[in-house]
Amino acid sequence: MKYVKLGNTGLRVSPLSLGCMTYGTPQWRDWVLDEAASLPFIGRALEMGINFFDTADVYSLGESEVVLGRALKHFGAKRENVVIATKVWNVMSSDCNDRGLSRKHIMQGVDASLRRLGTDYIDLYQIHRYDPHTPIEETLEALNDLVRMGKVLYLGASSMYAWQFARMLAVQERHGWSRFVSMQNHYNLVYREEEREMVPLCRSEGIAVVPWSPLARGFLAGNRGEVKAGETTRAKSDDFAHRLYYQPDDHKVVAAVSAVAAARGVPNAQIALAWLLAQPGVTAPIIGASKLPHLEDAFAALSITLDAEELKALSAPYRPHPVLGISM
Repeated sequence: MKYVKLGNTGLRVSPLSLGCMTYGTPQWRDWVLDEAASLPFIGRALEMGINFFDTADVYSLGESEVVLGRALKHFGAKRENVVIATKVWNVMSSDCNDRGLSRKHIMQGVDASLRRLGTDYIDLYQIHRYDPHTPIEETLEALNDLVRMGKVLYLGASSMYAWQFARMLAVQERHGWSRFVSMQNHYNLVYREEEREMVPLCRSEGIAVVPWSPLARGFLAGNRGEVKAGETTRAKSDDFAHRLYYQPDDHKVVAAVSAVAAARGVPNAQIALAWLLAQPGVTAPIIGASKLPHLEDAFAALSITLDAEELKALSAPYRPHPVLGISM
């Protein structure tokens, strides 16, 4: 595994991050794996050299963090050798303050995440979305305080408009507060609107791009027709994916991926991920895996270098989309 720097920081991470939304409890989503079923995936990721693990407080309402923390200990991973990322913002209970990016919720949220993860610090603490109901100065000062306390080492953000992110970066700079070092955004072959403003902004500011849904929630795997959504539990029940993808032009992109994959004799997933890894500014896509071959395909993609003609063929069918994935 060849490790890469996380943006302008000195932190080195694997060029793939294992996303842990799939691990927790099926009581939250029927496609989620329980703790026993999740262990082989985290173990295999460690064997591959993946040191970057991404979760969120809202995944299985905290159980994903519990599963990840226990699994890392189960496999004997030294805390200093792994990079744990989690997030705050989502609704965690019926309480009116148990959500958003207020100082109260951030302070309570980080302590709850630390307890569930079984650690005394979080490597990368990310705001899961932009909170229009809280002054950004309140949010950013609270995050800065977490870094000063030693509870958090680095700060990250996730899907929002580029102007919102630029404004937050400006406020951090003006006050001398700890700065965001990463942007976890929605970016893949069938959703490339981030190339217009967010990716150029991140590149100019030295901020790592760590895309979520690099395979469009499995859509780019090429096993979902225009009528039939797929055979897996997630394919059938993931309403969020159906709001993001499945447009006629999206299927044309998948066809292009399938053609390149067939010519190389590899699965679609390897080609789609190799394309994303080749994009300027991309540091470490967040990969999900509910079957072990998913991990193997992701690892194999690291060794694929697409030529100029392949890159052109993969990019050509794309058509502009409405902004998708900014809020849940």
